[in-house]
Amino acid sequence: MRAARLTAASHLTKQESSALRVCCPSGTSRAKRRGRNRTSLLQFCRFVSEAKQAKRYLVSGMVQGVGYRYFTQDAAEKLQVSGFVRNRRDGRVEVFAMASPQQLAEFRALLRRGPRFASVSEVQEEPSTPDPRYEGGFFIKPTD
Repeated sequence: MRAARLTAASHLTKQESSALRVCCPSGTSRAKRRGRNRTSLLQFCRFVSEAKQAKRYLVSGMVQGVGYRYFTQDAAEKLQVSGFVRNRRDGRVEVFAMASPQQLAEFRALLRRGPRFASVSEVQEEPSTPDPRYEGGFFIKPTD
């Protein structure tokens, strides 16, 4: 039994096991750590431990009706950025993105450029909180 526990835990990286300790404090029962909750907890801990950041961008200019959301979705998929894009009623485009700092810097540069017929006047950036709901894809959401 002890050997089985060691084998199961040996596939974790040092970073994952330290994240697991943070996510599963000593007060958490061992049954919960070993059971069904452990898998989802490990997925969450991997999500957090990958040094991902979240940013919210508000893009101003002539950015609606010119394919800006599709351009943004394509750029995000190429850079492996997760999140969403949507038009806002005030004429701007809102972008929520989660990725590494380097990916976010490249993504912001593409947002500033925009598609061929867009004219971007400003990209406002603010930090945000990572949201596991958007992990694994980049979505076009309905107008806010």
